Amino acid sequence: MIEQFLSGPNGLRAGGQHGSGFAWVVDTNIMRQAVLELSTAEVTESLNAAASTTSHDESGKFSLPNRPILASSCPGWICYAEKTHPHVLPHLSRLKSPQALTGTFLKTIISKKLNISPSQVWHLAIMPCFDKKLEASRQELTDVSWRGEALDMASSPIRDVDCVITSKELLMLASSRNISLPSLPREPLPTHLSTPFPDQTIAQFLSTNNTLHFTQPAAAGPSGGYLHHLLTTYQSKHADSIIQSQRGRNADVVEYTLVSAAGEPIIKAARYYGFRNIQNLVRKMKPARASRLPGSRVNGPGARARSAPVSNGKPGAPTPPTEFSYVEVMACPGGCTNGGGQIRLEDARQANSSLALPEGSALEQTSKPTPHDQRAWLARVDEAYYSDSSEDGGQVDKPHRMSSAGEIHSILRYWSDMLGVPLEDLVYTTYRKVESDVGKQKGPAGSIDTARVAELAGKAGGGW
Repeated sequence: MIEQFLSGPNGLRAGGQHGSGFAWVVDTNIMRQAVLELSTAEVTESLNAAASTTSHDESGKFSLPNRPILASSCPGWICYAEKTHPHVLPHLSRLKSPQALTGTFLKTIISKKLNISPSQVWHLAIMPCFDKKLEASRQELTDVSWRGEALDMASSPIRDVDCVITSKELLMLASSRNISLPSLPREPLPTHLSTPFPDQTIAQFLSTNNTLHFTQPAAAGPSGGYLHHLLTTYQSKHADSIIQSQRGRNADVVEYTLVSAAGEPIIKAARYYGFRNIQNLVRKMKPARASRLPGSRVNGPGARARSAPVSNGKPGAPTPPTEFSYVEVMACPGGCTNGGGQIRLEDARQANSSLALPEGSALEQTSKPTPHDQRAWLARVDEAYYSDSSEDGGQVDKPHRMSSAGEIHSILRYWSDMLGVPLEDLVYTTYRKVESDVGKQKGPAGSIDTARVAELAGKAGGGW
């Protein structure tokens, strides 16, 4: 349906001043599979490198993260870490998010194969989160990172992702063009209306015309399945191992342990969703403050070990972050399906106001949604996220097969060789401490820029 809207004759091409649409519509899940495989490889590399557990190697452009490795696909979380908790930056995964990697992947290949500047390729991403707009504007996610010496330093950096709209804004776009999304065909575009992708090998990788469906189980969670993929990959390598989970202080904090057949822990990981839970996580990871008193035990040998929290081994006792190999961190409570840019119940009611709905249905009601209604709606969103079928029994868009790990790594090598660019320059990114003047003294001593603080706090979206 989305492809029909963006590229089909009855979608965007049917209106507008120029009747233009999009040449290609690519499922972000395809490159997300690549990120999942690379994330697991990164954790494995971390576990195999003993030095990475005690120090952070600054010698390379993309240093191996310290343990625990923290997921880096949530831009709200990244902005928070860069501005307020720089001590966690050495723990952030080096990998680009699926949105960013898709942008790099498409712009590099299309510009190379068509022999045009990347600036002539316009890439739109549709995301559940307003903060993805901030991610797209990061200076680290431009052609500067992968063009290297070939880049004309006199020209401005070219974004890998030019524009981001949310799922809610997609409805607004359809409404502005007087297009009813439910009325669009739920089938692939005919071949004569499709634009051939300029590289056949990549086209086959991006193709969705096959029999196996891309779905994730509910256990993968609502935020891409990073943690789940890591655990199940390791479980597949250890016969008869089991994954044990333990809920934290609320449903958005869950600890996982992969246990061998002999009962020994193989790998520990966790999920932290929501801003308050993230605050607790980063506080636990904060290094002990050194004492200024001469001879203080805090400055003496073993001080770091004494200051670190230690698990008492009791059931239900929280595991200190230092014992985790990986933590899936997302700023929105409930994960990405609850992102600030998602379609809410009232949005769905408005979008379906012209349709014939069953009497008394949730979408037919016009009263303000209650908290119960909103929770029920989020449950429906989660159910749709894990499903590959629509409510009327039809298929939701085109199916997509699960690419194997071998196929993904083969495509990544092919991509790197095609461009003559090291793979790490294409798939990794960097982070930096950001000095913020929000809340700092301005003007007369003691005065606070409260207007700026209020402005930022009142901005729409952002999840956290």
